[in-house]
Amino acid sequence: MLTIGYIGNGKSTNRYHLPFSLNRENLKVKTIYARNPGKGEWEKAPGILYTDELEMLMNDEEIQLIVICTHIDSHYAYAKMALDHGKNVLVEKPFMPTKEEAVSIFQYAKEKNLVLQCYQNRRYDSDFLTTKKVIESGKLGDLLEVEMHYDYYRPETPNSVTHYSKNNSYLYGHGVHTIDQVLSYFGEPEYIHYDVRQLLGTGRMNDYFDLDFYYSTLKVSVKSSFFRLKARPSFVVYGKKGVFVKQTQDRQEEHLKLFYLPKGHADFGIDLPEHYGTLTYLDDAGQYHEEKVVSEKGDYARVYDDMYQAILQGKDKTIKDEETIAVMEIIENGIEGCS
Repeated sequence: MLTIGYIGNGKSTNRYHLPFSLNRENLKVKTIYARNPGKGEWEKAPGILYTDELEMLMNDEEIQLIVICTHIDSHYAYAKMALDHGKNVLVEKPFMPTKEEAVSIFQYAKEKNLVLQCYQNRRYDSDFLTTKKVIESGKLGDLLEVEMHYDYYRPETPNSVTHYSKNNSYLYGHGVHTIDQVLSYFGEPEYIHYDVRQLLGTGRMNDYFDLDFYYSTLKVSVKSSFFRLKARPSFVVYGKKGVFVKQTQDRQEEHLKLFYLPKGHADFGIDLPEHYGTLTYLDDAGQYHEEKVVSEKGDYARVYDDMYQAILQGKDKTIKDEETIAVMEIIENGIEGCS
């Protein structure tokens, strides 16, 4: 049994963590720390101790893993504190404000012989897993171009922000999803072209980004905007023999927002036939094919499976330190032109 404590009791903990950590029999959530645990935004989960005493969490010898679900500004301090108390640590993304802090805290965890990892749950998005399956089928032939989109139509978000903040930028908040997917599957590129904008003007929120990753003859593009009334396809993959289009994103977040949780619902996050992507290709005989691809099952709890195996079974971490450091470097470089 892996026993867990959380720092933070907001949307991150309640929407993106507890539904998954409470859905594994080999995990026990014991304590949640918050400055004001009595706030009623989220219903308290039964059997969990809610406290405003941080030392109670840190000094509990039963707790092996502390999960940090607070604002990025506090990630480094809380991670170091947890490591100082002999705890393994899982940190929400963005992992740290800077690459320098990421390198430093990973090194500190190694010195303490503890497991420290970033919560890159989007590696277990259904659309991403399905796209990888199609690529690995070989039906597309040699890859030429991959387009990845993460779009919203939420003009009220940038319109409500009157000053620029790096840590609250779109690139920091959402680029960490798709950039990690790129690096985890394709590796580090030869070079990157950055187009990171403030569509409402200088001094306003970063609300758009378009990054192109170049790998010899392959280009992988990551594009996101708050001003897309109709979202672009989640994935479009072009090869020499075909194309795959996955229009819709993973549905786990959709279900979570409706409080339709994974526990007790076998169809949680599962694509329906209308969500399946379309694969169009020419076979070796030159025959044309067009077919629907049944989506893979996404499951954010797999990050907790990874942590369980790394902490209690001594297995290598799935999300490598160098990958998380590379993500931090890329978003730091990309946001430099904004002010």
